[in-house]
Amino acid sequence: MAFRPYRWFYPLDWPQISARVRFETRGPHGVGCCWLCGRPHGQTIRCLPDGRWLDLAHDTWRDSRGQSATWPDIVDYSRVRITTVYLAAAHLDHDPGNNRPRNLKALCQRCHLLLDRPHHRAQARITILLRRAAGDLFLGAYARTRLAALEPVLGYRGARKGRPRLGRN
Repeated sequence: MAFRPYRWFYPLDWPQISARVRFETRGPHGVGCCWLCGRPHGQTIRCLPDGRWLDLAHDTWRDSRGQSATWPDIVDYSRVRITTVYLAAAHLDHDPGNNRPRNLKALCQRCHLLLDRPHHRAQARITILLRRAAGDLFLGAYARTRLAALEPVLGYRGARKGRPRLGRN
């Protein structure tokens, strides 16, 4: 979750809580690493779209859960991205007021986005519906089909069914 819009939900000592979770609490992959995939904070890594990433410390590729993975072939490696990993303290129940240690995990950007994906999809749907409602309010109802949207421009009538006949009267 983004910190700025919800800053009044966080406690005053949130920077200290976040730093403790990210850099002092030991996760399954160690201190200062993502708890789900094991990516180390502050490191520049090579990663693939399927979640595999190159662990230079152990000279191996890891999957999205931090386990050893197969080395990519040349086609897969052509899609590699280089990115810097930053850890964030993530609320597992999406409640910024619940700062219990069991509810907080240090996650990298990818894992945090995957954790919040259902919430982000719901927010996107709400945004689309609000924009549609504002359009209905000020511009009239949205056309449900492409043909209905073209009626005012091309002069078609709503009573006609099917496609208009072109070239013949």
